[in-house]
Amino acid sequence: MLPIMLAAFLFVLLLTIISVYGYRAYVRPSRIYDRVGGVAESMREPAVSAKDRVVRVFEQIGDKIPLSPSEQTVTRRDLTMAGYRADTAIPIFYGIKVFMCAVFFLFGLAVKHGVSDQTVPQMVVLVFCTGFGYYFPTLGLEKRVKKRQQKLRLSLPDALDMMVVAVEAGLGLDQTLQYVAREIEAGHPELSDELGLVGLEMRAGKRRAESLRNLAERTGEVELRKLVAILTQSDRFGTSMGESLRTHSDFMRLRRKQEAEERAAKIGVKLVFPIFIFILPSMMLVAAGPALLKVFRDLFPMMQSFGK
Repeated sequence: MLPIMLAAFLFVLLLTIISVYGYRAYVRPSRIYDRVGGVAESMREPAVSAKDRVVRVFEQIGDKIPLSPSEQTVTRRDLTMAGYRADTAIPIFYGIKVFMCAVFFLFGLAVKHGVSDQTVPQMVVLVFCTGFGYYFPTLGLEKRVKKRQQKLRLSLPDALDMMVVAVEAGLGLDQTLQYVAREIEAGHPELSDELGLVGLEMRAGKRRAESLRNLAERTGEVELRKLVAILTQSDRFGTSMGESLRTHSDFMRLRRKQEAEERAAKIGVKLVFPIFIFILPSMMLVAAGPALLKVFRDLFPMMQSFGK
């Protein structure tokens, strides 16, 4: 009964999405066109993709949710670290949370009929599914933040090498950041975007230290915070920026090498369970299988004959 109900739920959900999209994309525009007697081609509004319509719906839903200033601040920080800086990012994110909450609530309604009252109450299933649906986008956002921070961390040594070359060639820090952002755009777009924003903030009139501090807060990456501290101190005290950047680049490469060696040393321990669960039974079956078959075929009948 449970598989049939799940299939019916997914079918109804898919049918509703297709119907809404078909009505908004084809039926309603054709009715408006017929009502006004045709519209000139040049007067038509630019076509809006289905993705934009869905995003607009999520934004409208999120605008209806009351949020405290502290909650908005935390959500804005997480979305910025994930790379979403638009003004509509917060309402879209909460619109997605409400939508996923409704979807998992309907899923819980379909699942609760297969749960007996003696094991788990049906209300607990609904509450769990609804809460998981509301928290699921947060999990995806956290994963996105960690993935982006890892990309920034892995691309930083290459950017530091280019900064060393640019600084030693005679460029200032502002020109160095713009040059590096332009050169690494193809290979490391995330870091290029962040460095480009630093250059734009300095062009807009912000102080260099404040723009670098915004870079550290915007990304939340520890290695970028260290780089910002090095650049700020070198700029404040007048020390050799090229030598500081070269030392920090060597340190990051050494640390990456040590992390790789640490992960390689853990492989033996991590392989114990896969070997014990998947490989060892197959090896035992291949190695001892023929001998056991021979024992069952020859020795057991012989033992039975001795018993008679």
